[in-house]
Amino acid sequence: MNKYEEAFNELGQDLQDEVVIKNTNNILLNSGENFTAEVLRLLHSCIDLTSLNTEDNTESIWRLTETVNAFDGSRPDISNVAAICVFPNFVSTVKEALTADVRIAAVAGGFPSAQTFQEVKIAEVSLAVADGADEIDVVLNAGAFFEENWEELCSEIEEIKDACRNAQLKIILETGLLKTASNIRKAAILSMYSGADFIKTSTGKVYPGANPEAVYVICQTIKEYYRIHQKKIGVKISGGVRAAADATKYYTIVKEILGEEWLNPQLFRIGASSLVNDLLKSI
Repeated sequence: MNKYEEAFNELGQDLQDEVVIKNTNNILLNSGENFTAEVLRLLHSCIDLTSLNTEDNTESIWRLTETVNAFDGSRPDISNVAAICVFPNFVSTVKEALTADVRIAAVAGGFPSAQTFQEVKIAEVSLAVADGADEIDVVLNAGAFFEENWEELCSEIEEIKDACRNAQLKIILETGLLKTASNIRKAAILSMYSGADFIKTSTGKVYPGANPEAVYVICQTIKEYYRIHQKKIGVKISGGVRAAADATKYYTIVKEILGEEWLNPQLFRIGASSLVNDLLKSI
């Protein structure tokens, strides 16, 4: 048995899709109880306000940053978003425009397909960090995953983690591509053992975005990893989360599986653009 199989076995038995669906549905029966102003305020503070559009430019990213600056302190009852997430070439723009106490996140590593040279991925991460990125979001090497080339997949994450220096690393599993609970669990395990600080669901670009079942699997896997290694890994939900009611469902899953100690911007994020307005309206 190689070290990768040992890692899979160390974190308990594989998860079956039908069991995941049943358990997720049971958890969500109580999600309505969490649709409160207090929870919605917390969710606002956990948002990675995102702009990843083909037409993004310096002016549009500057305007986005100014909205975050303007919100800072305007609502004493609501904390600002956790981070602004942009393409790596706009990190310097956000850094220059930002006055609020908000982190800067950048997608990198050949986003959203991750299909480029490993040297390019590492260079892109390094440049984003040098320009001021506090967090880096990178897509898992899905080709290596489906080929079961665990060595290539893990060594790439380790190299990228090293290139992050002091920046946090979020690994995007692209759960809509992985599909099964077993695949999502294995991808999360490999990512955590290779240095990921966060496990993120999706890019929201090519494949289906987040769904409750995928988040259930990720949270269960993080829970087992923490039980064994006493290291807390964050979870980020991304791809199609636009309504406050949907965000509350994901909050409920994280709360029920990982507990209250995960419900803060240091360990829980939602990548979104239009969610902010719906949360404020609902509050």
